[in-house]
Amino acid sequence: MQLSASIQTYFTAQPPHDGAAFAAAFTTEALVHDEGNQHRGPEEIRRWWLAAKAKYRHHAEPLSLREGDGEAVVQARVTGDFPGSPAVLTFTFALDGGRIAALKIG
Repeated sequence: MQLSASIQTYFTAQPPHDGAAFAAAFTTEALVHDEGNQHRGPEEIRRWWLAAKAKYRHHAEPLSLREGDGEAVVQARVTGDFPGSPAVLTFTFALDGGRIAALKIG
């Protein structure tokens, strides 16, 4: 499975030392939807990511990729400190210029 560089960074970045690279994978107006909340822009998204990693200590392993209609849909096995772990979640990415413009996790 060949993930774009920004999506690969999303799944492989490790806090806290990869925080700048993680944020750089997103466009300046990027929007992330997760757990009923929205996070906008690279800095807010980086803070959300660091907080989620600290809270859930999770890891996501991409299982499949489907591309079309301007989206990349990745199914990933997510393990960590949360009820129902492990779980298979869907990550729907919209890219702009090779960077993540939108992400919906569900």
